[in-house]
Amino acid sequence: MKRWLIAAIVLLLGRRPRAAALRRERMVPPGPPDRGAELAVLALLLAATVCGAAFPVVYAVDSIPNQTQFLGLSLGLCLAFLAAASILIAKRLVVTEELEEDYPPPEHPTEQEALGQLVDESGDRFTRRRLIVVGAGAAGTALGVALLTPAASLGPAFHMDPFFRTPWRRGRLLVDEDGHPLLADDVEEETFYTAFPQGADREQLGAPLVVVRLPPAQLDLPSGRRDWAPRGILAYSKICTHAGCAIALYRKPTFPPTEPRPALVCPCHYSTFDPARGGDVIFGPAGRPLPQLPLLVDGSGRLRAAGNFSGAVGPSWWGVRNRSPYA
Repeated sequence: MKRWLIAAIVLLLGRRPRAAALRRERMVPPGPPDRGAELAVLALLLAATVCGAAFPVVYAVDSIPNQTQFLGLSLGLCLAFLAAASILIAKRLVVTEELEEDYPPPEHPTEQEALGQLVDESGDRFTRRRLIVVGAGAAGTALGVALLTPAASLGPAFHMDPFFRTPWRRGRLLVDEDGHPLLADDVEEETFYTAFPQGADREQLGAPLVVVRLPPAQLDLPSGRRDWAPRGILAYSKICTHAGCAIALYRKPTFPPTEPRPALVCPCHYSTFDPARGGDVIFGPAGRPLPQLPLLVDGSGRLRAAGNFSGAVGPSWWGVRNRSPYA
């Protein structure tokens, strides 16, 4: 460790500029400052920054018409302004030196130092060097943010409220696919039913339900849900919590050693849920139970919602399913 420390100190001291280097003669004649070109470069970098920052804004605002065209326009203009600024810097702000022969390969430390001096002096026409560096950094940052923005399409990033809003509230009637009220006496055991909220948009993520009936003695619902299944009738979201497919299969226990209990099955990846135990996952890739909807039976024997779901409806994307559903 001692040897390594000494070597590091020697390297650091060796890289310090020597006083003689500060007094060395110029190799490249100084060029006259070009304030107009510098202002033009700053304007181009500012325009690139604005266009790059506009990309995530257009991406996030769904109400913008022709959104795809504006996305392409903002990104294309950002790259065009950056290219124009680079060309202007190369043509107007970098000193040009014409030589009749190529530079010799730097083999000696003195030659290497001279080459470094040559590079340093080639950009001395900048009178606003720091401001231009800041502008270039801002434009590069805006472009980087624009390029990373499409990654938000891998999962929800904006407008997550629709994932938590459902049409269900206390008293809302359950209807079948034809719009007829679902009667408690018509719900039979070992049968799979699909229900929707009366008068609501069926295309909403939280609208469709699966309804099944089990003997009340078989129910083992979580604490606080003892009265959610009147007469053994249970309702769960029809949207699988794995990838958002529709729960479309109802498995009856035909062979107790392998199928001891009734189950709701998603046909996409075979996530399997136990309706008797609050929709718990008993097989497959789903990461959380099916959200359960509390039910009640009104005076006419019709099934109604007694509230909202026990959890958020739909796939469990990271950071999205950490809030409660609301009507």
